[in-house]
Amino acid sequence: MVGNNMSTTTVNPFLAGNFAPVQNEITADELTVIGELPQDLSGMFVRNGPNPQFPSSANYHWFGGDGMLHGVQISNGKASYRDRYVRTPRFEKERETGQALEGLTASVQNQESSPSLTNRANTSVIWHSDHFLALYEGGEPYGIKLPELETIGAYTFEDKLASAFTAHPKIDPVTGEMMFFGYSPQPPFLTYSIVSRSGELVRTVPIDLPEPVMMHDFAITQDYTLFMDLPMVFNPQGEAMLQFKSERPSRFGIVPRHGDNSSIRWFESPSCYAFHILNAYQEGDEVVLIACRMSSCTVLTALEETGGDPDSNKPRLYQWRFNLRTGNVQEKPLDERISDFPRINEQLMGRKMRYGYTAKMADNPMPLFEGVIKYDFDNGTSQVHHYGAGRYGGEAVFAPRPNGTAEDDGWLITFVHDHNSDTSELVVLNAQDLTAEPVARVLMPQRVPYGFHGTWVSQEQLIHSI
Repeated sequence: MVGNNMSTTTVNPFLAGNFAPVQNEITADELTVIGELPQDLSGMFVRNGPNPQFPSSANYHWFGGDGMLHGVQISNGKASYRDRYVRTPRFEKERETGQALEGLTASVQNQESSPSLTNRANTSVIWHSDHFLALYEGGEPYGIKLPELETIGAYTFEDKLASAFTAHPKIDPVTGEMMFFGYSPQPPFLTYSIVSRSGELVRTVPIDLPEPVMMHDFAITQDYTLFMDLPMVFNPQGEAMLQFKSERPSRFGIVPRHGDNSSIRWFESPSCYAFHILNAYQEGDEVVLIACRMSSCTVLTALEETGGDPDSNKPRLYQWRFNLRTGNVQEKPLDERISDFPRINEQLMGRKMRYGYTAKMADNPMPLFEGVIKYDFDNGTSQVHHYGAGRYGGEAVFAPRPNGTAEDDGWLITFVHDHNSDTSELVVLNAQDLTAEPVARVLMPQRVPYGFHGTWVSQEQLIHSI
């Protein structure tokens, strides 16, 4: 990851190469496939990401672009593609005026006064209770019609939504409940909510924090919800929107799923930051958390705040063990390789899993991902799939094989950009053998810019989507 300090006399790196936006919203059928798409891979891969309509080179940051959804629908060995902007009020206002609204820093600071104009809906997507939602942690979700990717509008759970909505909600695969949180620079700094299997927002409670922090992700287990109170603190008086306080310890709060602030327990560990969690689960008296940890973080902060830490912004897979009986915390690295965007087979969300997948980062100051790492936590081994020279991908989403019995029986799907030809592909990998060549490479009809998070929507979910 990179910070937000950049010279205005040079090309903004987030507006160059495959970070640059595309302008066309297209639909293309009968895409060329190299290899063969499995007959039982049927559904739609959708990925969200920033795609500014009117980027300002002087102050544009990757996090600040208008949300654009890129979708590939697969059926009977064939694939089609479409990309569509999420039509938020911000998007429509920009289109009306022909220029970008204020920069990212001002947007977050103003989210209380003009929330509808700060929401970019550009970070992630999720399917729950027959609804498909585009997510942005500074505001409400936006309902999306599948497979058309048309914007339905703001989704507020029948006006019960009383907070922002994280880009990383968690769905319990057994109960069907969806847990989410919202953070804010103003009190309450954190709220925690639960949505029932049927889609009803049934519970929202405040969680006390000593100061406002940027909390991008969280975790669930079978019985608990886990929050990360990490020292990335809102800094309203400073030039930078956020400040990383390296002297402040990290805190992890564990609360019973249907508990509240009175039942949360806090655990401390050395100062760090983590954008993304792979999973959490219970094991005896312990809650185990696996996430991509950075020793410090300068994303959206002043670069000098790292104290010269050479590992700042370099995420590595770590494990924490929180003992609910003794209060003890154990923390250890699981890998020295730099990677992020962790995913699992989400049929094991909140349960102990054997496998996990991360995007392997290239040795580059920009957030480029050169391959996928598959971790076997039972055996302590790993496999790597490299995309090839000059080829970079993104988050690899696990699509389970219908009626599969093994945890890793399925496919990993991601967009890959070839820098040499300036073209993009959808790459489908056999999750059980990452060292093999891709099962299929679907050639995209236009370049797909680098983005953030996606999901796999099965054919059955597509049929039932509202």
